[in-house]
Amino acid sequence: MAVALALAGLAGRWAGDAATDRLRLAGAQRLDGYAVSLENLLSKYDFLPGTLELNKEVVALLERPNDEELRDEVNAYLEQLNRQSGSTTIYIVNLDGVTQAASNWRSIYSFVGDHVAFRPYVRDALRGVPGGFYGVGTTNGEPGYFFAHGIYHNGRMLGVATVKVNIERLERGWEQGADKVLLADANGVVFLSSVPAWKYRTLAPLSPEATRELAVSRQYSGHDLTPLGMRELRRLDGEATIVALPEDLRKPVLSQTHSLMPRHWKFVYLSDLGSARASARNVFLFALLLQALLLMLVLYARQRRQTREHLEAMVAERTTSLREMTQHLSEENSVRRAAEEKLRRAQSELVQAGKMAVLGQMAAGMTHELNQPLTALRTMSDNAQVLIERGRLEEAKGNLATISQLVARMGALTGQLRQFARKADASLTAVQVTAAITSALFLVERRVEQERVNFRLAVRDQDVYALCDTNRLEQVLVNLFNNALDAMAESETRHLTVNVERANGRALIAVTDSGPGIPEEIRAHLFEPFFTTKPQGKGLGLGLAISEQIVREFGGELRAEAPDTGGARFVIALPLAQQETR
Repeated sequence: MAVALALAGLAGRWAGDAATDRLRLAGAQRLDGYAVSLENLLSKYDFLPGTLELNKEVVALLERPNDEELRDEVNAYLEQLNRQSGSTTIYIVNLDGVTQAASNWRSIYSFVGDHVAFRPYVRDALRGVPGGFYGVGTTNGEPGYFFAHGIYHNGRMLGVATVKVNIERLERGWEQGADKVLLADANGVVFLSSVPAWKYRTLAPLSPEATRELAVSRQYSGHDLTPLGMRELRRLDGEATIVALPEDLRKPVLSQTHSLMPRHWKFVYLSDLGSARASARNVFLFALLLQALLLMLVLYARQRRQTREHLEAMVAERTTSLREMTQHLSEENSVRRAAEEKLRRAQSELVQAGKMAVLGQMAAGMTHELNQPLTALRTMSDNAQVLIERGRLEEAKGNLATISQLVARMGALTGQLRQFARKADASLTAVQVTAAITSALFLVERRVEQERVNFRLAVRDQDVYALCDTNRLEQVLVNLFNNALDAMAESETRHLTVNVERANGRALIAVTDSGPGIPEEIRAHLFEPFFTTKPQGKGLGLGLAISEQIVREFGGELRAEAPDTGGARFVIALPLAQQETR
């Protein structure tokens, strides 16, 4: 495999290099064409500044700068010459660097009166050296190339003639595709580019000297000149390198340069290496496939003899394994069903045991509730007997009506206890939530009164029906009420609030107390069996675990929350019953 990968890698490398060489050849030809186009454009205007000293009015204006009539004639002449030559602007500067006349004298951006002695092309021309300079105009911000030539009369320099040419139109002829081209000056500042975002960026960070010189000459006034961020990955021979562009550092491109003398400019042509990479990748894969095909032909004959016997052995082994697996799964399934049934019965017994425990806690309170009606029944029955003997039948009739009401109240008490103690079946029906809350509250009502708890039931909709079992829902509510009462035993303010609402297709029952609340580390273990925060002997830690299991069997959820007002809140979320929506 190592030899095969090495051979395929060499083949892919060769194909990639060959494709890269083709791209280099094409890029070099394009660079030559771009350079020739630029030189042709600039050479058309190179002679123009020197011809202005032949004009007598121009020479006269430099000798008599205060002659306004003569200035108007020169302005008109420069305007006509600029229109005929196709240049951007033509202007005359005196020896102090002040513009005396300009072809744009009619424009609001007129150069007349501007001081341009700080420009390098003006300084060069004043020293007797014809100047050439690319820069951004300081008056209107329009870039261009400036030609400058001294104006002499009788061997004496009078001023400088300057011609500004717009070379930006070259960009429109540059190819707009995967390949990119840019033109940078001697400092590495890009001033022409097929990518507009790259203009006035630098190929590399500027040196302090270059930064100062550019600030003095204001060559690129108004532009930050930040580095382009192009990174060199690998240098090839000659003027070619592999670089990564700033917009995608993971996608290398071929960079080729072409220097322009004597201006010290540099053309940079960037070719997309996608085709070269694709060629290398395709050759690499083809070599691998070819070697794999040869290897398969060699191994095919040997493997063919062994395949049938090996397959038969595998089929027999797999058949035996599947038979044993099927038997084990059947046994495990039976054991699991039996365990689930035992768990269901055990849970039902635990629920019932919890009910009995609650009934035992209420025994003292219920005895008091029943003793009062029984004493009243005895007294009123004796009074009724006396009233009948005395013939006071109307009063005796009233006593009997009161006795009937007391008997009905006692029947309601015992009926509620009998209903709560009854074992629940596993069927789910539509249960009115407020009715279940009222029944559960009835069983803890005596304790609420004795412990002076302020109870509040907030119901947004009375007709909220949940899909569950009445008895088991009441058992969950009783457990939550008792837990809330236990939590508020030491609290000065005791509020027990029950909220009922519907949201997102569910019936929500929230039980909130004003106790000390539940710490975060304890809340994570609330629904674990045998986990309790009550003192020893006060609870087994099964109430919340059983309640959570009951609600989950309903297809709902029981969760604990920490309200902003303090205390603890338990929320029961149950599916809405179909009856509720009708």
